[in-house]
Amino acid sequence: MKQLATLPSYEDLISDLSTAKQADQLNVLLNQNPPEKWVKKHPFIKDYNYLPIDKVEFLLKRIFRLYKIEVLETKTILNTVSVSVRVHYLHPVLNEWLYHDGVGAQEIQTTKDSGSLKLDMSNINRGAIMMALPIAKTIAVKDACDHFGRLFGSDLNRKDTVELMANEKLQLSASIELSDLIELFEIKKESMSHEELTNAERIINSNEKKSFLNLHKKLQTL
Repeated sequence: MKQLATLPSYEDLISDLSTAKQADQLNVLLNQNPPEKWVKKHPFIKDYNYLPIDKVEFLLKRIFRLYKIEVLETKTILNTVSVSVRVHYLHPVLNEWLYHDGVGAQEIQTTKDSGSLKLDMSNINRGAIMMALPIAKTIAVKDACDHFGRLFGSDLNRKDTVELMANEKLQLSASIELSDLIELFEIKKESMSHEELTNAERIINSNEKKSFLNLHKKLQTL
């Protein structure tokens, strides 16, 4: 007997649209530029910008809330220590655990004028590996988080980038939720002028729904 296909219910269709809208909004959020105040210049690498680890951890906690760092491997390559990590995170829309992998390396401090790329234990400064490992792990975590998007610093040193915009139909058909607006506001408020900050706080505190979309668009441009 031929089995008939099961049609989705109306509730299923509505749920799918809601999920698509939320996923679309999440992608747009993750591809906003980080606040300029967060971006730092590397002290040793010329014209290299980076996002400090405390800002990356703040974003992980604020956006995903639940995450964990798994160290996959540590090893030495020439005179450096290398760390591979896996950043597990609970996707806020899909409600599923996903992950991104990252790698990082840090040079091991050796005695002055040791003059060799080959690692010699007799030339290693005391505590050098203890200092290098956490730095390499930090770099690996940030490398993994680059996969989330610009907000995590993925494009800080790229010259040619493409703007990611929300799906127009989904964006126009759905109203902005207060929780989404507050989340974006918390991330972008450091880049706002006093007047913009006062206006945004009024809209949020007074729950002025008619102004949500305009404020959301404004925050996206900061």
